[in-house]
Amino acid sequence: MRGRRAAIAMLRHLTAMLVLCAATVEARQATAPVSAAGCAAILNDATRLACYDRLFGHPRPAAGTGPAAVNAVQGAVTAAPAGPAAPVTTTLGAMPRLRIKAPVLPPRHDANVVAADLQSAPAHSPLDQRWELDPQSKLGTFVLRAYKPVYALPLLWTDRVNQMPGTPAPDHQVGKPLGLQRSESMFQLSLKTKLWQNLFGDNGDLWFGYTQDSHWQVYNGALSRPFRETDYEPEAILVFRTDDHALGWSGRLLSVSLTHQSNGRDLPLSRSWNRVILTTGFERDGWILLLRPWWRIPESRRVDDNPGIQNYMGRGELLLVRNLGRQEFSLLLRHSLRLGNEAHGAAQLDWAFPLSGNLRGHLQVFDGYGESLIDYNHRAIYVGLGISLVEWY
Repeated sequence: MRGRRAAIAMLRHLTAMLVLCAATVEARQATAPVSAAGCAAILNDATRLACYDRLFGHPRPAAGTGPAAVNAVQGAVTAAPAGPAAPVTTTLGAMPRLRIKAPVLPPRHDANVVAADLQSAPAHSPLDQRWELDPQSKLGTFVLRAYKPVYALPLLWTDRVNQMPGTPAPDHQVGKPLGLQRSESMFQLSLKTKLWQNLFGDNGDLWFGYTQDSHWQVYNGALSRPFRETDYEPEAILVFRTDDHALGWSGRLLSVSLTHQSNGRDLPLSRSWNRVILTTGFERDGWILLLRPWWRIPESRRVDDNPGIQNYMGRGELLLVRNLGRQEFSLLLRHSLRLGNEAHGAAQLDWAFPLSGNLRGHLQVFDGYGESLIDYNHRAIYVGLGISLVEWY
């Protein structure tokens, strides 16, 4: 009997510790600083669901801590004799008899309650949703997020095909026409994740971004439908929250990034450059404005694939985005900030419009230099039509 009582007392003690630990973990999760807008911006389904659970008070119990386990523990504990327990001597010393009251689990939220909570949740600015600027919007590190728009343009037409791309660098000139067609398809993929959060108090996040643009001569059966150009752009981005106001605009973001862009090809088609980019972000009533001046990191003449690329691709750009319901318009302007023979630039207009559910149509018009790296010094007009999964905001 004494051994049995000691075992029962030990079981009660361990059960109390397990329930207490589970309650502590749930309490910590419930106090995590999240927002509805921040949860909605998470791409991973499981991570997004866990974020909503923490936000609306619906815990996701671990194995052994759910309602069934708690009821079983409560029944086992209350089934013990109610009288005073006889003293038990063990190597751990005297252990008091514990009574555990099962915690009351919060009710499950139905769809109507969740919808009401979402409507009453505090609004967050577009730049905050995309970059987790405010402390309550932070989602931690290594959460996969959208960066630039993600779209596919099955129809992309140009008025001038660059049949013989070349640069002033030695051995960078194509010797004969490539046989390209005016019509092709194109798609863009762009993602980012946070590597380090709050480097300076509650501000300063280090992100890694990756963008890929691919041009596919899918209608060119004579050349076996090759990919004409694919540009790769990894970035390290240090982002700061700001709170500036001027002329009705709110300055919300300041960032500096180190960017490499290249097409990964051999001579004579190799193109690449490295930049340091400063970005300031402003917003007001459905408008977002990004100013992005940059400085090209110099390369020696021996390894420079594209001398003077900044006189065509520009020394900075302006991005203006307008949201009207589920429609989004964006205007991108680039310029070399030079006069005379070095004055070149480009303009790109994008329109995203709803189709079905989260799927949107996407219309793109480009005019100028540098629609892709291989065409950095080639001027042309491009018109594309397709679909998009992610837009700027």
